[in-house]
Amino acid sequence: MRYVSPPSAAGAAAERIGILLVNSGTPEAPEAYAVRAFLRRFLSDPRVVELPRLLWLPLLYGLILPLRPLRVAPKYRRIWSASGSPLRELSERLRSQISVLLAQRVLAPLSVELGMLYSAPDLRSALERLRDAGAQRILVLPLFPQYCGATSGAVFDQVSAVLRRWRRVPELHFVTDYHEHPGYIEALRASVTEHWQAQGRSPHLLVSFHGIPERNVRRGDPYFAQCHATARLLADELLLKDGEWSVGFQSRFGPAGWLKPDTRSVLAAMPGRGVRDVCVVCPGFAADCLETLEEIDIEDREVFMRAGGQRYEYVTALNARASHARCLTELIAQHSQAWTPAGAGSLAAARGASA
Repeated sequence: MRYVSPPSAAGAAAERIGILLVNSGTPEAPEAYAVRAFLRRFLSDPRVVELPRLLWLPLLYGLILPLRPLRVAPKYRRIWSASGSPLRELSERLRSQISVLLAQRVLAPLSVELGMLYSAPDLRSALERLRDAGAQRILVLPLFPQYCGATSGAVFDQVSAVLRRWRRVPELHFVTDYHEHPGYIEALRASVTEHWQAQGRSPHLLVSFHGIPERNVRRGDPYFAQCHATARLLADELLLKDGEWSVGFQSRFGPAGWLKPDTRSVLAAMPGRGVRDVCVVCPGFAADCLETLEEIDIEDREVFMRAGGQRYEYVTALNARASHARCLTELIAQHSQAWTPAGAGSLAAARGASA
C-alpha cells in the first residue's frame, strides 16, 4: 500500500478561499407583487420579528402582506434606477471591487460571491458557487458593520441551514461585526468630509442607524452600544464637539418600543431649537437602499423642511467607494490571514517556537 504524505502547511494554505458577502435583499421589481414576495420572506424570519408564530403569522398574512406592499411599492419606484435595485447594483459593484483588490493582495486562489438573505442572488446559491469553484475554506462577511441578531444573526442561521445539508462542510470563519474597524471609520470620515467640501459644511451632523425593538437590547443584543461606539469614533475623527452631532434610530415598524431617539422625531424638533441646517449620515448601511434613499433623503427631508429647516444634506452610504472596498479587503485579509501562505507560515513558526 503506497503511503501518501499529508499536504504541507503551505500547500494547504494554497487551497481556494471562498469569500461570501451578505446583504439583506431587495424586491425584484418596484411593484406590489414583488414587494409582497420580498416582505413575505423578510418578515417570516423569526430573527426579524421575534413574536410567537401563532400570533405573528396570521397578522402577517391576514393584514400586513395584503396592504403594506401597496404602500411600499411606490416608494421603491421613487428610487429605482434603469439598472434596477440600487441595493443590488451597489452591492454587486462593491463585490467586484473587493474581488479585484483581494486578488492583488492575497497570495492564494479565491472566489468572492454576493448572497442576499431574502432575495436573489440568494445565499444558498452563492455558497454553492463557492463550493463548485473548489473553496474548502469560506469566510462569511455580513455587510452589517454593527452586530444585530436580526441581521448578522440571520446570516449565521441561513449559512448554517445550507451547510447542514452538505456532505463536506468547509472550514468556516464568520465576521460578526466591524463597527470599530479603523478602515471603516476612516472611510466614513472621508465620505462626510468630501460631502462637506462639495456641498458646504453643516453645523450639525445627525448619525442615523436602523432601529430595533428595545427588548432585543435588554435581551443582550450589542447593537445599541456598537452604534453609539461607531458614532462617537466618527465624531472624534471629524473633530466634532458635543452638541455638533447626535444619534437617531430610524425605520420603526409596529407598536413595540423601539430604540430612541427616533430619527424622524429628532429632525422634526431640530428647527424649533435653532438647528435649521443639518447633515445626515447612515453608517449602518453598507449600500444605499429604500431606508436611505427614500426614507432619509426624501421623506425625512420633507419632515425637516416643513418643520422650519433651511438646508438638509444626506451623505450617501459608502457603497462602492474605493475606500470602502479597501477597508473591507483589509478586514477580509486580516480574518483570513491563517489561510494564506504568509499567514500559514507565521502560524507554523509560532507553533514551532512554543513547542
